[in-house]
Amino acid sequence: MNQKNDHIESAHKIILALGLPRAQQNERSALCLLALLNLVPGKPWADAENPLLGITPIMDWTREHYQKEYAPNTRETFRRQTMHQFCDAGIALYNPDKPDRPVNSPKAVYQIETSVLTLLRCFGTLGWHDELAIYLAQRETLIARYSKEREQNRIPVQISVGTQITLSPGDHSVLIRAIIENFAPRFAPGSVLVYVGDTGDKWGYFDSTLLVGLGVEVDLHGKMPDVVLYYTDKNWLLLIESVTSHGPVDGKRHDELAHLFTNSSAGLVYVTAFPNRTIMGRYLGEISWETEVWVADAPSHLIHFNGVRFLVPTTVPFLRMLSRI
Repeated sequence: MNQKNDHIESAHKIILALGLPRAQQNERSALCLLALLNLVPGKPWADAENPLLGITPIMDWTREHYQKEYAPNTRETFRRQTMHQFCDAGIALYNPDKPDRPVNSPKAVYQIETSVLTLLRCFGTLGWHDELAIYLAQRETLIARYSKEREQNRIPVQISVGTQITLSPGDHSVLIRAIIENFAPRFAPGSVLVYVGDTGDKWGYFDSTLLVGLGVEVDLHGKMPDVVLYYTDKNWLLLIESVTSHGPVDGKRHDELAHLFTNSSAGLVYVTAFPNRTIMGRYLGEISWETEVWVADAPSHLIHFNGVRFLVPTTVPFLRMLSRI
């Protein structure tokens, strides 16, 4: 067996020994483990390292050192089908250099966990099985500790009295919290939260029953707005995009949302939320007419892009009502 295959086979055995599920018992996961250890062909396990690596650098590493080529569109497979499980199992740490880094950040990195590094440096020695038994005995405690640390970095959001959810860390989630806790009470008092997206979990919160009651059945592949509020007093659905780096309600997005909620019995109000006016300024030329803009650092004000009044659903029945005023 050549040195490349030897290391891949050994990594596969380690994955089995650590008890990872069948879906991670494959060459891709074995190569991810080798990359996290910077274990190039011929390098002894005793010299394993613990560099910080993102998904693309891991894929580049496997191509350079093991001549294993993966298509760029398999990044999500690496992330969701290997690295996610490595982190859940306590084998790897996610953003140990900056735990509050947003989950969708291009700077996201992984690193082999310290006790796992110590264990794997023993692989192939007479003490391997004893060290493995010691590690496995304490692993659940380690997993619980890291899970608690990850939870502490999440963003808490109060969605109603006595009810709280948490969102993945990052500026995007901070702005979503401001929308729910500051925008909603001011401009849609008494409104009910229908949906919140999360960068780490698309369906961060979703009251599908309420939405179905308003005539909307969402296609799971449809691109939901970041926040949906139901303003019960007005019978309006507020469709809100949280913009920290991209994606205001421009003309294209306005049409997408109108199509997604086309069967709604409630009027539709389109809102773009920005953390500050500096970021808003980058997108002024893109914002669609007949929409609202809210800026978190000036929470008591709205900017209305054309139309007859603030927070008005642009529906034919409503316009008829206006003509009678």
